[in-house]
Amino acid sequence: MDALARRLGLRTQPTIFFVSAGLMVLILALLLLFPTQTSEVFGTGREWIVTNLGWYFIFGVTAWLVFLLFVAFGPYGQVRLGRRDDPPQYSFISWFTMLFAGGIGTILMFWGVAEPISHFSTPPQADVEPYSAEAAVDAMNFALYHLSLHTWAIFALPGLAFAYFIHRYELPVRVSSVFYPFLKEGIYGPIGRAIDITAILGTLFGVAVSIGLGTSQIGAGLNELFGWENGTTLKVLIIGVLTAVAVTSIVAGLDNGIKLLSNINIGMATALMIFVFVAGGMTLFLFREVFETLGNYLTALPSLALWNDSLADATTEEGWSWQGGWTVFYWAWTVSWAPFMGIFLARISKGRTIREFVLGVLFAPSFFTLLWFVTFGWSAMSIDGIGGGGGEISAAVADSVPLAMFEFFENFPGTTLLQGLTVVIVAIFFATSADSAALVVDMLCTGDGEAGPVMQRVFWGVSQGALAAVLIIVAGDQGLEALQQVITVVGLPMFTLMFIAGIGLMIALRKENLRFVTEVHGIPDEAEAAGSDAIERGEIGYDPAEHLDDAEGATASDGRGADTGTGTGSGSRT
Repeated sequence: MDALARRLGLRTQPTIFFVSAGLMVLILALLLLFPTQTSEVFGTGREWIVTNLGWYFIFGVTAWLVFLLFVAFGPYGQVRLGRRDDPPQYSFISWFTMLFAGGIGTILMFWGVAEPISHFSTPPQADVEPYSAEAAVDAMNFALYHLSLHTWAIFALPGLAFAYFIHRYELPVRVSSVFYPFLKEGIYGPIGRAIDITAILGTLFGVAVSIGLGTSQIGAGLNELFGWENGTTLKVLIIGVLTAVAVTSIVAGLDNGIKLLSNINIGMATALMIFVFVAGGMTLFLFREVFETLGNYLTALPSLALWNDSLADATTEEGWSWQGGWTVFYWAWTVSWAPFMGIFLARISKGRTIREFVLGVLFAPSFFTLLWFVTFGWSAMSIDGIGGGGGEISAAVADSVPLAMFEFFENFPGTTLLQGLTVVIVAIFFATSADSAALVVDMLCTGDGEAGPVMQRVFWGVSQGALAAVLIIVAGDQGLEALQQVITVVGLPMFTLMFIAGIGLMIALRKENLRFVTEVHGIPDEAEAAGSDAIERGEIGYDPAEHLDDAEGATASDGRGADTGTGTGSGSRT
């Protein structure tokens, strides 16, 4: 594989790259050749997972949140994510701004109106009257449960593990690195490679499903603006355009431009929220609800965090399927983004203490989520009529979830402008996310914190666009339900990997030399040895061109060559 990688001009770990690429192509072929059968497989798999392992997802994410707070406020909170006295890479303001930017993402644009209205019109809890004040409070509690602290715990746990082992142990930028406490040098062998390949495929599916959901919302907006039918053809065309934008960015090297565009987009989304807050005629009501909703959420959180709806079969007609379609779907979907977001969080957090990392990652974006849902959620429910029988927004959500935001803006001045701006914001979010995802997947292959050759990133950018398009074609009229089936099945192995990673992190932390709770002396001897070994093996910034043509001195299991040079990644080591 080294020879093939050299001929193609790649700078990557050949086994991880080619096996991941081959499996992805195989999955695409199976989806296209046998759409009905694959849909049935995913449907059956989802039903089994939701029925038998739904509790595992719900308990697991709550356990992660508790664990993160434990390490943040305990003696390990002072451990620095770096070697010795590495200073933070970014000022606190810059770091906080990047966390803030990550918090508003595409999910808030999609679910900001849709989720509160869904729970408002169809309450999850038994004996709650639809459209009542109680239903409205419950709707906000569930929306915040799904998209604030618990969601960010799913990002923060792998992010902390990545940051710890990449910056403190100086291991490769790969998911397998967080399994070092269990595998030691085995992270470079078949088990480690299998973990990395699984993570890459899971990330590609997670991004593809997200693109599919965003495409549905963009299509709904174009339907509202121009009357275009929001069918499979339009969605595939939208994916093609978004993928082309991402690939153009990669080829042209427009990293600074994309960053600027992303910042402008964040500004537009924030301006949109401020406009709704001020122009909807409910400013005082929304301001009061910021505090009241926060109190309601914190009061309800202990119960929601462990709620499994065990009596669903006796209390609701749909049984336990509600949590399968909402909570379990959210956790499975979010964890498929864990490597992507984890790498991003790790890259910007070198030099931070564990306490700073956990509190910043959990609470900065969660606070913005609170403001977003108060602004859009309470406004939408008030417009629909709290204490009434539902309105046009509820009807739109019942007909098509992606329509929610566009129907909501029918109640504001400048409707067409607001709907057009929403389409632009969602499109840019997904185009820039696709570009970033291609970079992160490439890093997971190279093991380096720097971008690989352009064509490697182009390959992954095109691949995730193709996977999204195929999922849309296979989903057909089932739309969101079909995407939920796919991501629930894919999310299970990813969830288990991240669960084990958290245990590995705890094992490593126990080897830290802590004194008087607030003092950390040096780094563990194991960390020194692990970093040196990774460099000697050439596992960071793996370049096949630096390896000998013959396999002398290499192990058959991972394709390493005999050259012990540091690779391109060693120049940036501390």
